[in-house]
Amino acid sequence: QVQLVESGGGLVQAGGSLRLSCAVSGRTFSSNAMAWFRQAPGKEREFVAGISWSGSSTYYADSVKDRFTISRENAKNTMYLQMNSVKPEDTAVYYCAAGRLAAVIAARSSSKYAMDYWGKGTLVTVSS
Repeated sequence: QVQLVESGGGLVQAGGSLRLSCAVSGRTFSSNAMAWFRQAPGKEREFVAGISWSGSSTYYADSVKDRFTISRENAKNTMYLQMNSVKPEDTAVYYCAAGRLAAVIAARSSSKYAMDYWGKGTLVTVSS
């Protein structure tokens, strides 16, 4: 059984920073591509950022490019999302997910996500 547990969410002022973590257990972490998604109140879940199993390739939604950075530490079975210069529109529940790299790449332009495993999410609230 694969488990993904997000942490690090909370309340932050606009312009501030926050780092989310996703801890993975239950299987070999390094063989999976990973991604962050978010869902704002009343909106559909959307892709935020993705990373290959080695960490050598990263992918970002246009809305967060140059502000957010995705990374992973395979030795710690953990993925991160460094959020800088946050905006009120970044307010959402953030989910981490694991799956095939093809699914991560496809998620950039599709609302139908084929990730294999999902966490339960962590709430990020950005105040203006």
